[in-house]
Amino acid sequence: MLNLKSKIIIAIDGYSSCGKSTLAKELAKELNYAYVDTGAMYRAVTLYCMNNNLIENKIVKTDLLEKFLNQITITFKYNITLERSDTFLNDLNVENRIRELDVSDNVSIISKIGFVRKKMVILQKEMGKNKGLVMDGRDIGTVVFPEAELKFFMIADPEIRAKRRYKELLEKGDKISFEEVFNNVKQRDYLDENRAESPLKKALDSIILDNTCVTQDEQLKRVIDIINEKFGR
Repeated sequence: MLNLKSKIIIAIDGYSSCGKSTLAKELAKELNYAYVDTGAMYRAVTLYCMNNNLIENKIVKTDLLEKFLNQITITFKYNITLERSDTFLNDLNVENRIRELDVSDNVSIISKIGFVRKKMVILQKEMGKNKGLVMDGRDIGTVVFPEAELKFFMIADPEIRAKRRYKELLEKGDKISFEEVFNNVKQRDYLDENRAESPLKKALDSIILDNTCVTQDEQLKRVIDIINEKFGR
């Protein structure tokens, strides 16, 4: 386990299917820190909208969503059996459901809504008030915790990211084509980069991690070395 001089916040931003959550989970485990998957929060709101007919032909019924937003509770609970943090939407475990492609196809149109982002940012800032936190998403180092002691920005070739995502979906039994997954990755990149509210961009003081040709273990080792160098006892 890493032993740091004091508790810090680690912000991990980057494109979809770059392995942000995988890296963040491993880091949190190494540091004995809390881990928050902010993407899961937006996915949970998206699922709520889908379940309540608040999305029609890719158009969100924003007036109704704003009205119901305070009825949405999102929490994370550690799953001892699977050794992971599960996402709960209004006390229902939705961890597997929010990872399915239909949710992925809609999450960008939800995450670009200003009042949704403001609500999520308030919740996220509250989670990090005592530091000792690893958080991944799209705007953690730029909007949620611009003061974070350490920031990473993850990138990888879009086709490689699509292949990784496609493999994950197949292993879960989803019947989907690679072309659909690849198009989803490209569409999400475009929407994330071009939304008006908190677009995906690298913070000036972020360290870029390109994992196109790097294994998860190699990447984790590099990040641990950086943390030890900067904050180790």
